[in-house]
Amino acid sequence: MSTPFTSPPVGTPLQASIEWAQPERQVAFRQWLDAQVSEQGVRPATVRAASADASFRRYFRVDTADGSCIVMDAPPDKENCEPFVRIARLMRDAGLYAPRILAWDEPQGFMLLGDIGSHTMMDVIQRDDPQANHGLYMRAVDALLALQQSSRPGVLPAYDDALLQRELSLFPDWYLTQHRQLNIDSTQRDMLDKTFQTIVKRNLAAPRVYVHRDFMPRNLMMPHDPSEQRLGVLDFQDAAYGPVTYDIASLMRDAFLTWEEDFVLDITVRYWERARKLGLMDFDGWHNDFGAFYRAVEWMGLQRHLKVAGIFARLTLRDGKPKYLADAPRFIHYIRATASRYSELTPLLRLIDKIEGTEPAISLAFPRLTPNAGGRA
Repeated sequence: MSTPFTSPPVGTPLQASIEWAQPERQVAFRQWLDAQVSEQGVRPATVRAASADASFRRYFRVDTADGSCIVMDAPPDKENCEPFVRIARLMRDAGLYAPRILAWDEPQGFMLLGDIGSHTMMDVIQRDDPQANHGLYMRAVDALLALQQSSRPGVLPAYDDALLQRELSLFPDWYLTQHRQLNIDSTQRDMLDKTFQTIVKRNLAAPRVYVHRDFMPRNLMMPHDPSEQRLGVLDFQDAAYGPVTYDIASLMRDAFLTWEEDFVLDITVRYWERARKLGLMDFDGWHNDFGAFYRAVEWMGLQRHLKVAGIFARLTLRDGKPKYLADAPRFIHYIRATASRYSELTPLLRLIDKIEGTEPAISLAFPRLTPNAGGRA
């Protein structure tokens, strides 16, 4: 998860805006960037910070004669950039507005990218007026459907049982044990294992497509060019081949932004309408029953929220990045809301209520929805 490609004013000196833990890497960076003057027309004196990242990657912005470029600093002993390069090409081949790779020094971990925007979708969202963002979200749906339509098996790593279970284990290992200091006993462990098996089984039943895995407004960019209608797409290097429900769950149940369910339903049902016309909903009654599809999205969202709660705890406790855990209440809310709808998840809900000191939620499984749910087309 990265932060937006925003930056200090043009011309901010490199020394003032960028810190280097290793002087020798700073020297190597300067030498590499100087070499891009003749190749790419960059102006090294204008380089400045553009964003941070939840990983070890950093991004800078540097001016050129006709605009700007983004520089990635990814120490090769900590980051493997090959998936980024390969999947950026896949994204562009699918018709998405992803950055072009202009130069890559693989041994040193420096990369020059096309600059697809300075502001994220999150930057321009009007939080107090959901419907004002309707067009933005439909542009995001455009990008998502383009990615899913291009899917082919055997190209990206499988989002399989082992990966899903590994991700779910982050919740007890980091959120419950490390953050909440819970000593998980054998009964609780058995309950978590059985619950996770149910979550994985349900999610792996879904049709497979290309999955971005972090498809949300912070990773979607507003293009510099006003004539470009496509939103830019970033942070795709962990893309996989997995459940079709994943990215729409990620988009509408955001890690950093919460919408009321009527708006979530509005966008999700419009995505479903378009996806079924493309043949992406030809599974287990989904083509004719939005409710069946929406329940699957809820179960997929639950897996993601458990995973991200664990990741945010790890970022705080292991990596010293406390800002992420500040959003933990959002994820606990998502988890409790879904767990309250399904009887299979009642034991998980009880455990969370005990740990968080929250009142048990009273709810029924989500009702059957029709294509015109809530009066939407």
